[in-house]
Amino acid sequence: MKIEEAIKQKTFKDNYNKAVVNLLYTHSYIVTRQSRIFKPNDLSPEQYNVLRILRGQHPVPTTVSSIQDRMLNKMSNASRLVEKLKIKHLVERRECPADRRQVDVTITEKGLKLLEALEDSVNEFNRSVIHLNEKEVELLNDLLDKLRG
Repeated sequence: MKIEEAIKQKTFKDNYNKAVVNLLYTHSYIVTRQSRIFKPNDLSPEQYNVLRILRGQHPVPTTVSSIQDRMLNKMSNASRLVEKLKIKHLVERRECPADRRQVDVTITEKGLKLLEALEDSVNEFNRSVIHLNEKEVELLNDLLDKLRG
């Protein structure tokens, strides 16, 4: 579906304006659909992102500020997300021995198992939501990288 149809707008000021609106709309479309995978597991896309960051570091502890730096959505509050994941026993928080002002965070076995259980659904979702062939996906990735400069 063309962006004009999706948002019921006939024309755009220019193609740059159209591209920005298209990217914002597409982001919302993907996040909304992706949330359906996580909701049955009481996870948000942002919490899933934190778990993936921690799995990538596992078993080395990671500070909350390092998690924040690596988040896809820089507006997310990493400390709040970590606290919610801690309540669900998906992560552990410990005072950093090297700097008591910092908190070390690690993913728990339960967190690792949850990511493993979600892996097939996420991979299937990624392929189903992107209606492009392999060559087009590669081009899209190159263009998005170029767009961010």
